[in-house]
Amino acid sequence: MDKRFCIFDMDGTLVDSMPAWKALGRNYLEERGLHPTQEQLAAMTPMTMEEGTAYFRDTFGIKDPPERIAREMEAIMDRRYRTDIPLKPGAADYLAALAARGVRMCVATATAEPLARTCLERLGVARYLDFILSCETVGAGKTKPDVYLEAARRLGASPADTAVFEDAFYAARTAKEAGFYVVGIPEATYGAHWPQLSVLADETILDWRNAL
Repeated sequence: MDKRFCIFDMDGTLVDSMPAWKALGRNYLEERGLHPTQEQLAAMTPMTMEEGTAYFRDTFGIKDPPERIAREMEAIMDRRYRTDIPLKPGAADYLAALAARGVRMCVATATAEPLARTCLERLGVARYLDFILSCETVGAGKTKPDVYLEAARRLGASPADTAVFEDAFYAARTAKEAGFYVVGIPEATYGAHWPQLSVLADETILDWRNAL
């Protein structure tokens, strides 16, 4: 990878947070003294936060308004980001090596910026980043190119001069279609789409520890 500018996804790419997201529904219910079955857990896996709150109300009889359920689930993830979610092995060394070469970098994430910053500062890698940009800030998720284009604008870069590191095929496809150089990162959560991502990507990194 010889680009002078880099945009990194956070969850599943730099930090190993996807298991925590997958366990979020179970953790929320267990904190309320509820014990979902394996079938119920499986049903929750593909749900968005909004879908999950509706499912909790319908299936478990939780009477709280959806907004409160969402806040309580976000609070669980907040604790995880602040305390124990780790970096992917080798990611810190990779970022340090790019910084030593003068590469300018940022993170573009679906996670709220304050939470992402807290996580990356705790892990010691925020110092390598010019900024952290959330999809919430630009008002669009990664099915649209807004977050990548705004990140490139802030870096003073064109898409063609910028590498986007992503673990989700849909996000990588968005970046690719917007003219960015795409680096695919494997993540078990998206394993079913890895063949598509590996074909789409201009480059793949199977293990950060072997990427230098």
